[in-house]
Amino acid sequence: MLAFVFPGQGAQSVGMVNALAAEYPQVRTRFEQASAVLGFDLWQMAVDGPAEELNRTQNTQPALLAASVATWDIWCALGGARPQLMAGHSFGEYSALVCAGALQFDDAVALVADRGRFMQEAVPPGFGAMAAVLGLDLGPLQQICAEVATEHEVQCANLNAAGQVVISGTAAGVALAGDMAKQAGAKKIIPLAVSVPAHSALMRPAAVRFESRIAGVPFSAPEISILHNVDLESHAAPEAIRTVLVKQLYSAVRWQETIEQFVARGVTRIIECGPGKVLVPLIKRGAPGVETLSLTGPSELTTALAAQGA
Repeated sequence: MLAFVFPGQGAQSVGMVNALAAEYPQVRTRFEQASAVLGFDLWQMAVDGPAEELNRTQNTQPALLAASVATWDIWCALGGARPQLMAGHSFGEYSALVCAGALQFDDAVALVADRGRFMQEAVPPGFGAMAAVLGLDLGPLQQICAEVATEHEVQCANLNAAGQVVISGTAAGVALAGDMAKQAGAKKIIPLAVSVPAHSALMRPAAVRFESRIAGVPFSAPEISILHNVDLESHAAPEAIRTVLVKQLYSAVRWQETIEQFVARGVTRIIECGPGKVLVPLIKRGAPGVETLSLTGPSELTTALAAQGA
C-alpha cells in the first residue's frame, strides 16, 4: 500500500523548487497562482530569498504549500500511482488536504497566510523558540519540560521518532529545557529555523483567531484518507476537519504514531511530496521496514516513478 506525506515548516529553503521548476511548468503555475492570492511575488521570494523573509511563518506556509502541491501536480501528470493514505507533518496537513481534494488551492493559500500571521502575532519577535532534542527518550524529556514549565512555558511539540522530539515554548524555556536535556543524556540540541513556538500553549491566542477565520472556508470530504496529527483519525465532515486544524496549532504533532498507524494499515511504501527530505529520515527511524522515497528533484521523481513497477 502506498502513502504520501507532506512536510511542514523547517523544510523550506531559498531555491528549494529550482530543480523541479527547470523541467516542469507546474511549479511556476502554482507559485503564480499563490502570488495572485497574496498580492506579492512569492516565486521571487522562494527563488531569491532573503531567507529571513522566507522563514517568516506567514510566508513559509504559502511557499511550502505551493511547492508541495506543485510536486503533486507533477506526480499526477506523469502517471504516478494514487496513494491510499496521506498525512502531513504539522502545516503539511494543508498540502495533504489540497491534494486530496478537500480544500481548494486558492482558499488554502489565503487561509495559511492568515494562519501564519496569527501565529506570528501571538508572540513578540524573539519571544518564542523551538529546538530538536536528539538522543533522549520522550518520558524523561516530558518530565524536564514539566519542571521548566513551572517558570517558563515549554512542552514537547513534535513527537517525530524515538529519540527525536521537538520542544517548543518561550526562548528562555526552550533554552533551559535544552540544557537540562543535555545533562540528562541528550546527544544534541538543534535550534529550528522557525519564527514562532508552534504546537505550544503560546499558540492558543492564534487558535482563537484562526477558529473564526476557518469557519467560513469551504471543505469537502477528502478523496484520499488523511490521518490528522491531533487524533490520528481520518475525518470527512467539514466541521470535524476545521476542529482538528484549530487544535493542531497548540497540540503536539504525533508523527511517530502516525507512521505506526500507516504500518498497521498495511502501508509498505511512503513517498515524501515536497521540498527538504525532512520526513524520510524520521520514517526510516520509526519504520525501517517501509520503503521511503522523495520527490524533491527530477532524479528523485524518476526513481519514484520507476519504483512503481518494482
